[in-house]
Amino acid sequence: MECRHKQTLTQLTLYTTCLDDMVPMENTVRHIDTFVNSLNMQVLGFRALPAQGRPPYDPADLLKLYIYGYMNRMRSSRHLEKECGRNIEVIWPLGNLGPDHNTIARFRKENPKAIKRAFRATVSIAKNYELMGTVLIAGDSTKLRAQDSKKNNFNLKKVARHLDYIERKLEEHRQELAKADGDTQETLN
Repeated sequence: MECRHKQTLTQLTLYTTCLDDMVPMENTVRHIDTFVNSLNMQVLGFRALPAQGRPPYDPADLLKLYIYGYMNRMRSSRHLEKECGRNIEVIWPLGNLGPDHNTIARFRKENPKAIKRAFRATVSIAKNYELMGTVLIAGDSTKLRAQDSKKNNFNLKKVARHLDYIERKLEEHRQELAKADGDTQETLN
């Protein structure tokens, strides 16, 4: 007697939905896609990776994959490569492309400054949509009772320290990716 589950696995099925219908409108990959499509990749300094025999991957597609990996704490290019074949949230923005782990790692290694500029563009967008304020508030040493703590108040010095912290975290993330990909630096004497 044949199991019903095995029978349905081998049965042909025609799906009437397209890939776009499978990703909800509020999914973050749609925001990633919109954000990356709004960037001027050449002005940011992205370069297409040279390919052998076939057209190179669009840097915008690889940036979408990189940002998705960053948001979901996927540090390994091999892990991202696997997600390109099984995760609808990765398949959709890449248009069903499947870059291998070497391509993903080379993109990251060859475009560090451009990636940093892309992350800085998110701050500009947040400012444009007034998602963050840039107003300096000063007091005249009058004692006021507030519901806010000192750690939640920002001045120019504290904002600069926080930006340095973000820079360090991005560098740590880059180094973790390099370590996960087995990058080694060779020095020539």
